[in-house]
Amino acid sequence: MELRDAMDQIDAIRRQVARTTVFRGYRSVPVAFSGFLAILTAIVQHWILSDPVTLVHAYLALWLLAACASLVAAGVEMTYRSWRNDQPLQRELSLLAAEQFLPSLVAGSMLTTAIVRSAPGQVWMLPGLWSIVFGLGIFASYRLLPAATFWVAAYYMIAGGVALVVGQGPYALSPWLMVLTFGVGQSLAASILYWNLERDHGST
Repeated sequence: MELRDAMDQIDAIRRQVARTTVFRGYRSVPVAFSGFLAILTAIVQHWILSDPVTLVHAYLALWLLAACASLVAAGVEMTYRSWRNDQPLQRELSLLAAEQFLPSLVAGSMLTTAIVRSAPGQVWMLPGLWSIVFGLGIFASYRLLPAATFWVAAYYMIAGGVALVVGQGPYALSPWLMVLTFGVGQSLAASILYWNLERDHGST
């Protein structure tokens, strides 16, 4: 029992250290790429979906594709850096970051499915809800990141609230709401990551 208690204490200490160490797995380039992708997808939507409310499945498919591409880019970067780094703590941080952010992605998927299936008349709320849920995910994990990341989470929450207020009627599912939320939000996040983690520290 003493050995098991000691191992449990060591594991608890390691996880506590992980929580108080800045995570360097998120990099500015893939985050900036996701912001650029949001802007590009908004332009594509503007040209091919004249009425996204009546073509909601096409709208969802377009933005789901953009979200998957962003997640793949971030995942590949994190996996590559974890593979290059032989420090167990950094791998622990990668897992912890994923654990903290994953619930927001699940919640966003559940909200989307519930609204599309059970309340299709409320699909206009999706951009705002996505932004708020994403902001909550950042709040859940920002202690692993530079302190200024707090303002990224706050921005997503505020932008999501604005989108819920203005994103009705002729602005329902407007592509520019996604630029306002994810395009600007990810660009802000990329800037903070670069200035706090990369500018004076090279590519480590």
